[in-house]
Amino acid sequence: MNAARYASLTWPWVGLILCLALLGQEYVLLGARPNSSLTVYRLVVMAVGLTSLTLVLLPPRRIAYLVAFGVCAGLIAYALYLQYVDGLEPCPLCVFQRIAVIAMGVVFLTAAFHNPGRTGAGGYAVLQLVIGGIGIALSTRQVWLQSLPKDQVPACGMGLNYMLETLPFTDVLKKVFQGSGECAEKGWEFLHLSIAGWTLVFFIAMIAASFAVIRRD
Repeated sequence: MNAARYASLTWPWVGLILCLALLGQEYVLLGARPNSSLTVYRLVVMAVGLTSLTLVLLPPRRIAYLVAFGVCAGLIAYALYLQYVDGLEPCPLCVFQRIAVIAMGVVFLTAAFHNPGRTGAGGYAVLQLVIGGIGIALSTRQVWLQSLPKDQVPACGMGLNYMLETLPFTDVLKKVFQGSGECAEKGWEFLHLSIAGWTLVFFIAMIAASFAVIRRD
C-alpha cells in the first residue's frame, strides 16, 4: 500500500475529532428515548469506523475478494453458532439478512476466481450494491423495530416456514419486511448494537469496499 495516497492526521487533530465525536454522542443521546439503546448516531459512527478501517487495510483486488468472502462465511458461521449452540432463534427478517450475506459471499468468491479487470470489478460492485442495498433495507427495518417502545411493538407473527407453506411468496416478502414482535427482540448486543445493527454496518462496509477495490489492481 502506498502510504502517500492517504492523508495523515497529527495527534491534535485526532484528539479534536475524538472530542467532538464524544460531545456529539452526548448531545444525540440526550434527545433519544430513554428506552432506546440503538441510535442513528451509534450506527453512523460504527459504519464510518468499520468502513474506514476496511478501506485502509484494503489489499489488492483478488485477495480483497477472498478476504471479503471469508468475512461473509465467518458471519454466517457465527450466526449458526448463536442459533444452534446458544439457542438464539432467528426471526424472519434475520433469515433474509443471512440470505443477503450469503449472496454477497457467493459474489465475492465468484469474483475472486474470475479475477476481473477494472471494468469487471465495476460490474461486481454494482451487483453487490443491489444485494447490499436489500440487506440494508432489511436490517434498517429491524433496527427500527428494536427501537420501538414495548407498547408499540407489533404482535408476534407466523414462523417463516409456516408462511412459506401457506402463503404466496409475494405475501411472505411483505410480511417479512413488515416485521413482527420476535423481530424486535435483540437477544445479543455488542457495543450497544444488536445483530441487526452490526449487519447494517457490515453491508455498508462491504459495498464501500466493493467499489474501492475497483482501483486496487
